[in-house]
Amino acid sequence: MSHGDIEAVSQYKIGQLYMISKHSHEQSDRGEGVEVVQNEPFEDPHHGNGQFTEKRVYLNSKLPSWARAVVPKIFYVTEKAWNYYPYTITEYTCSFLPKFSIHIETKYEDNKGSNDRIFDNEAKDLEREVCFIDIACDEIPERYYKESEDPKHFKSEKTGRGQLREGWRDSHQPIMCSYKLVTVKFEVWGLQTRVEQFVHKVVRDILLIGHRQAFAWVDEWYDMTMDDVREYEKNMHEQTNIKVCNQHSSTVDDIESHAQTST
Repeated sequence: MSHGDIEAVSQYKIGQLYMISKHSHEQSDRGEGVEVVQNEPFEDPHHGNGQFTEKRVYLNSKLPSWARAVVPKIFYVTEKAWNYYPYTITEYTCSFLPKFSIHIETKYEDNKGSNDRIFDNEAKDLEREVCFIDIACDEIPERYYKESEDPKHFKSEKTGRGQLREGWRDSHQPIMCSYKLVTVKFEVWGLQTRVEQFVHKVVRDILLIGHRQAFAWVDEWYDMTMDDVREYEKNMHEQTNIKVCNQHSSTVDDIESHAQTST
């Protein structure tokens, strides 16, 4: 079966892994970014075989001023992800803020976002706000914009995809949708609404940027096998850890002891 005959969700299994590894490496600089702590196969009795990943995300400079005022200078969030593609679970916690958490469930389907009931079982009792993300037409923060990663300008040499225009979701093939169920909790009186709204905006921006990059980098990952992308992932993790960890090896214990004192 040729690539052109494979449904988009099947193709994106490799594209997703490539994008996450390259994006993490690009975003890691000056001691901030993503440190990979663990990445290994994992088996779940319900979901089957998958991959478990644990990361530390250092992001002090990306916090708003009101948040930087109450967190340590070296600050990280722990990310734990269980990838049973096309279903994944990602959780974010912070030892310094024990009442803070983000829980994201993802399902990928070969449609244009038309499945309104995809999370009915997982969120039947939750109040939900539905937000559509258009990788071509939604605006991204100016500091993240690159013309080479703009789906309106990018044209894939290997697939012919690209230069998406208004209404592309009704005419473009192949097409898939990444459905995300995002739950944010920050149970601190006086800051709860402000923090939760800020986090939802940050998550939306990250998802928009990441999926634009996955589309614009398609020629880089399109011919990869799963073994290829796992090797790429391993090399990127090693390089990213070197960029991030050198400045933190002596400070992590201080952060955790500070968190224990605070709680």
